[in-house]
Amino acid sequence: MDYFAKIIRNILEKMANEDAWISIGEGCLKILGILLISMIVVRLGKLAIQNIFAARRHSPLRISERREATLLKLLQNVLTYVIYFIAILMILSTLTIDVGALLAGAGIVGLAVGFGAQSLVKDIITGFFIIFEDQFSVGDHVRIGQFEGTVEEIGLRTTKIKQWTGELHILPNGSIIEVTNFSMHNSVAVVDISISYEEDIKRVEEVIRALLSTMMDKYEDIVSEPQLLGVQSLGASEVLLRVTAETTPMRHFPIARELRKEIKLCLDKQGIEIPYPRLVMYSRQEHEPALKQGV
Repeated sequence: MDYFAKIIRNILEKMANEDAWISIGEGCLKILGILLISMIVVRLGKLAIQNIFAARRHSPLRISERREATLLKLLQNVLTYVIYFIAILMILSTLTIDVGALLAGAGIVGLAVGFGAQSLVKDIITGFFIIFEDQFSVGDHVRIGQFEGTVEEIGLRTTKIKQWTGELHILPNGSIIEVTNFSMHNSVAVVDISISYEEDIKRVEEVIRALLSTMMDKYEDIVSEPQLLGVQSLGASEVLLRVTAETTPMRHFPIARELRKEIKLCLDKQGIEIPYPRLVMYSRQEHEPALKQGV
């Protein structure tokens, strides 16, 4: 009883002490000021991030709306966590709590967790920079290492790529070292046409060029008029002509197939022969008497 009475008496003495109330009031005002300033800094920081992204929309290097929203939210959350973490430390310091000891303990725990999760941290950091630098986005056709396909999903830890045959590859972002993005710029369709040596090359080139001049009106994926580059090579039984066409990203494969069909039909219509394998028969019996007579 005497112990509790002593505690109550000490509390009453402190409550009666004017300096103690002044100290408590100053502490409360400091805490309120810290919270208020933190809220203002977070609000201004979020507004600054939004303005940065708004200015980026007018630049030639734009990012998709989905990625912009993801990155905007991510940066705002990181800013909020950092500012309020600093505010909590300042409030604890105002309450005369040894912040240094807490940080030292947290540092030891964080160091232990960091050693055990190095790959996870690497994946998250790499994923953040993939999104921030706009290396590739959902729907792009990319090649990462030995895997090539369409990007199905981008996360902070993993990236999912679907191959054209249906396989889904899930790659940790930390393992992504080199990326080839086929969807950033226009593609080029390359078509090789074989004609026989007996044909007039100049006439064939005129026919093909006349056909190519009509392709842009027929196929909207063709960006510029296809070009006939000329004779690419001379084969054993054919002359190889090469045609190129600039297309929208990743549309060169279907456009190349359509160009082959159109050129084949046009050459058939003009009576221009495409070489095909020929077999020459040699009969030894017909030449045996002549050989014997010569001997």
